[in-house]
Amino acid sequence: EKRLRWYWRNPSDLCPWHMDETYVKVNGRWAYLYRAVDSRGRTVDFYLSSRRNSKAAYRFLGKILNNVKKWQIPRFINTDKAPAYGRALALLKR
Repeated sequence: EKRLRWYWRNPSDLCPWHMDETYVKVNGRWAYLYRAVDSRGRTVDFYLSSRRNSKAAYRFLGKILNNVKKWQIPRFINTDKAPAYGRALALLKR
């Protein structure tokens, strides 16, 4: 069993991620909080940025995809259709 344990996967990790950004106050300054959650509501990762643009979305997506194992990357990533995500995903697909 121990030899095969690393092959076992948590099926909830393959669920689609939902990504959104919101404006929050951190230490008296306003910042954008980019956050990705799975279908069970657990936070996958987050990123704080002073700007809401495609560069920040690109950094967030790059951070998320570098911090998870290849088999944990979902088939679908749901967004709120913000234009920044589309540009960032196009850059990452290159």
